[in-house]
Amino acid sequence: MIKTICLLGCYLLSVMLVNAQSKPEALVAAAVETFKNALISGERKALETIVADGLSYGHSSGKVEDKATFIESLVSGKSDFVTIDLTHQTIQVTGKTALVRHQLSGTTNDSGNPGTVKLGILLVWQKQRAQWKLLARQAYKL
Repeated sequence: MIKTICLLGCYLLSVMLVNAQSKPEALVAAAVETFKNALISGERKALETIVADGLSYGHSSGKVEDKATFIESLVSGKSDFVTIDLTHQTIQVTGKTALVRHQLSGTTNDSGNPGTVKLGILLVWQKQRAQWKLLARQAYKL
């Protein structure tokens, strides 16, 4: 019985340590969540606030968009995320730069055409003043 309790305690401690995030990582994770919600909502103001002016947004097709084109595509419904599920996320913060990798699964309704996506994503975040802004994104097909 004591052995079982000790093993359970060690397991719980290891889970907490693995899942622990530093304050900068937690702030980047919150920015990723804000970005995900902005992608789904397609609200211009939310998108403009979370992405950097110098945004380079790479699609899995190889197409690359700047900030204005990226935002207009979402606001117009040309690109429309209905649901987004992010898994296997890792965050690495070095100074004012953060690298985020995750897998994205979701449903879309691009220009009124329903679909699904499953992508690998690399996000590059830059701390500008006190806020994390998305500077670059590259998707690739899984």
